[in-house]
Amino acid sequence: MRSLLMGPPGAGKGNQAQRVAGRFGIPAVSTGELFRSHVAQGTALGLQIRGCLDAGEYVPDDLTNRMVRDRTAETDAASGFVLDGYPRTLAQVDKLDAMLTARGHALDAVVVLTVDHDELVGRLLQRAQIESRVDDTVDVIRRRQELYLEQTRPLVEVYRARALLVEIDGTGEVDKVTKRVIEALDRVPAFTSVVD
Repeated sequence: MRSLLMGPPGAGKGNQAQRVAGRFGIPAVSTGELFRSHVAQGTALGLQIRGCLDAGEYVPDDLTNRMVRDRTAETDAASGFVLDGYPRTLAQVDKLDAMLTARGHALDAVVVLTVDHDELVGRLLQRAQIESRVDDTVDVIRRRQELYLEQTRPLVEVYRARALLVEIDGTGEVDKVTKRVIEALDRVPAFTSVVD
């Protein structure tokens, strides 16, 4: 029961990852939450991360890989997890593959949320106001969208070639999107075996 949720910033990965995790009794592992936790705690790692986030840039692979490796090795993730925000680059795909292989595992499904660009920007601006997230400025949002198209969108084809890809329309009410995601995952053998 190891999966990941992909999609551009603002697609709703965080919400859906939490809901999928709750449905299947596995933890959601969000790189964004891991990053914000380190920043809030003022750790040495957090100071490095903050500079990247403030500029709208991706956190370097070595830092991200280390955090994901450590988090997915925790006992609550032994039977599976839902990754949110990782991998974001082709190099991270290789690292994730190596991590999973070393533990005798593999990914079971990759869910991609698709949402119209203008709706994404609107969602992020609204989130910035509601959550007082100073890193969500118009310029930073644009930069993140560009980075997604350049570096992360190519991963969709990698996972499509592996027959792991599940594309979901991420527009509309959160509950409706969740229903689409759960229905799709219910058809994946590794997930079907643990439901009800």
